[in-house]
Amino acid sequence: MQTPRTEIQAMAEHPILDFFENRHRPMVEMITELVEIKSPSYGVAGSVLAVDKIAEWAGAISPELSIERTKVDGYGEHIVIRAFPKSAKPVLMLGHTDTVHPIGSKLENPTRVEGDQFFGCGIFDMKANIVVMLEVVRYFVKTGIRPSRPINILLTCDEEVGSTTGREFVEREATLADHCLILEPSAAGRVKTGRKGTGMYTVKARGVPAHAGLDPEKGASAVLEISRQIERLHAMNDPAAGTTVNVCTIGGGTTTNVIPEHAECTVDVRFGSIAEAERIDASIKALTPFDDRVSLSISGDINRPPMERTDAVAALFEKARNAGKGFGYELGEMQVGGASDGNFVAALGVPVLDGLGITGDGAHTLREHILMSDISPRAALVTSLIAG
Repeated sequence: MQTPRTEIQAMAEHPILDFFENRHRPMVEMITELVEIKSPSYGVAGSVLAVDKIAEWAGAISPELSIERTKVDGYGEHIVIRAFPKSAKPVLMLGHTDTVHPIGSKLENPTRVEGDQFFGCGIFDMKANIVVMLEVVRYFVKTGIRPSRPINILLTCDEEVGSTTGREFVEREATLADHCLILEPSAAGRVKTGRKGTGMYTVKARGVPAHAGLDPEKGASAVLEISRQIERLHAMNDPAAGTTVNVCTIGGGTTTNVIPEHAECTVDVRFGSIAEAERIDASIKALTPFDDRVSLSISGDINRPPMERTDAVAALFEKARNAGKGFGYELGEMQVGGASDGNFVAALGVPVLDGLGITGDGAHTLREHILMSDISPRAALVTSLIAG
């Protein structure tokens, strides 16, 4: 767990941390303003407003920053900000502007501060961390110190719904980069050096309808078929390999007195290696009906490959951990089951350090918050890492 800000101040004086301590109030104001712009996935108007504000802030930091905006139908806009161009490969800071919270959610989780907790819809995942990215660039612009590499920032607008359009941009920017820092939410302050890959599937059954009272034997139940398939899917779980297969939704039937002709279920798959991904993908697509009067159709695929902890990732983590030590900040690591756009980056062989965002909790819930005490130290950590 990271060291609280008061302890950091007592342990070390550090010019980068001092810079962000002096920027604490403006950063809080910026976070509040961005969180108040509601930009749920598929919320085109909110996405554009959020990107408007981000572009405005970037332009105010320096007119020399390159800002590229791309409209995508049904989602909003992606934005790329480039700073300090030179021949060296850049560091890519990656994030997203969309949130899971629909319009109106702020009535149940208004933007507010309670003690050390700074609440707001989308604040942890990940609008506060967008502000951190911009503040990192501000540090280098205002101090005149130049980072060891150019800095590219990519913020997509559809990460929370699978990066349908964003993946192309993520992979394009990743191929240019030396390494990638992702400011997704931290895990209790720890960065994420490994993420499972994901697969999403829908299994549909089509049976034979019949009157449930007069001649049920003439029917073939799609609901019964799906229930049997769920048992088969559950048997694919392999905890020892870190593989999970979960049926998340189920539906079917038409009315109470008809043998159901239609039923379906959705399947969420998580895996830690490509080999497991291929095994589960093949197994799901090979499902056959128990009742040969029922037909099955299976759609879906591997959505994100796993982000594995390679030697290069371990080295990047050590660099970050040592950067934190410079001002008494203790940084931990972990591997998690959730996926992010970092999975796409890792699949290209680019080292990724994920979960560099401000410490907090409650992602995707109405108790979502960050810790006020970690705003400046986290910005200092990321800046120190890039400065080196």
